[in-house]
Amino acid sequence: MRGGGSRMKKMKARVISTALAVAMGTTAFAGCGDSKEAKGTAKEKKENAEAVLEFYHGYYHEESEWPAAKVMRDIYEEFAKSHADGKVKFKPIAVENRDDIVSSQVAGGSFPDLVDCGTAVPQAAIAQELVLDMKPYIDENNLKDAVGLNYTQNDIDGHIYSVHDQMESRGMWYNQEILDQAGVTLEDLSTWDGYEAAMEKVRALGGDTYGYAAGQGSIIMFNAMLASTEEGRELLESEMTQETIESKTFQEAFMRVAKMDQANGSDHTVEDLGNVMDDFNKKGTMAVLPNGVWNASGIDESMVEKIQPTIFPENVALSSAGSGLTISSGLSAEEEKLALEFIKYMTSEEVQSKIFTEVQANPCNTTLDLNKLAEESGNAATIKLAEACTLVNDAEYIAEDLNYVWGSDVRTSMINALMECAVSGTDIDSRFEQLQKELTALIG
Repeated sequence: MRGGGSRMKKMKARVISTALAVAMGTTAFAGCGDSKEAKGTAKEKKENAEAVLEFYHGYYHEESEWPAAKVMRDIYEEFAKSHADGKVKFKPIAVENRDDIVSSQVAGGSFPDLVDCGTAVPQAAIAQELVLDMKPYIDENNLKDAVGLNYTQNDIDGHIYSVHDQMESRGMWYNQEILDQAGVTLEDLSTWDGYEAAMEKVRALGGDTYGYAAGQGSIIMFNAMLASTEEGRELLESEMTQETIESKTFQEAFMRVAKMDQANGSDHTVEDLGNVMDDFNKKGTMAVLPNGVWNASGIDESMVEKIQPTIFPENVALSSAGSGLTISSGLSAEEEKLALEFIKYMTSEEVQSKIFTEVQANPCNTTLDLNKLAEESGNAATIKLAEACTLVNDAEYIAEDLNYVWGSDVRTSMINALMECAVSGTDIDSRFEQLQKELTALIG
């Protein structure tokens, strides 16, 4: 995460925030200078040179490859144009290696002017005070609702170093036609017992029809299953420890998902959900897809009426702020002012509405009426997206993605174990014991 010590919130949704993800960054650092300039940026300052605020982002894709990337670039360019006559020029720079740039500069004791981080802000950057704490600005400008989950999930000991303009939100999508054929109702999917029984009924249909996409989908379900119990939520609130690995709750959740995967069949197990999207969104052979709200934009026109969104059993959804816009602490006063104005701009209702309707993502700003925006757009995919986002945002329990809690190495190790368990005949008990040893080695 982000946050030093998570807190359960008694609001509409109780949000699980965590504190580990920042530790996933590089821990090697050198050359701490005494001046703010030395700490913050490696950009060379030339006397009388035009001041430029460089912004690294990852939307380098061609419009034909990913239309949303063009939308984001246009949003950035609009900000640059609106500040073209200011004392500091805003310069968006699309790169494929933004996180490598961050790691390289942090290792040298500096930080890029402004970057949309793709991975957690390195702990070394925070330790050296290379990044700007945006919480005072957020509080002074009443932007708590504008930044949404960032305010809690990206809180690190009372500081906010990163604001993501989009939420990484996940629930489930289901094929109503398949469920009807199997005699399964939406209510059946509201508990894990009901979900497991529903998948058995789906398998009984035979033919090309199958239950769900396991593998990457399995770790998502494991994440949600932990979040569906008080004990599991406690595990998700802190870094992985030996106590976590040996806990009964952790073991029971893994074993249950693994057994469901084995019944579901190894033929329907993939490391990347992208490999089976067509089965669900176009062919209609998969009953349930554990995936993000963004799946709305991938649904084939012929499947729009059949495919519907829901959340995980026990009223659980996954939503993570993740890393995002991060500012160097070594900027001049004018550069810092412009960088903070950019944060305000990116979380504004105007830009957030575009992120929702055109990028097809769950915006961070909680003041938007997503259903109204969707109706006004008249776009079928956007209407589906609004339904999915609303379900996620209104879930009783909103848990952070364990990738940001326990780290990508743990996540990968668990996916591999679950994929092996999906193979018929695999001894799940033995494979779990092996996983425990792997995780113990990972946490050192």
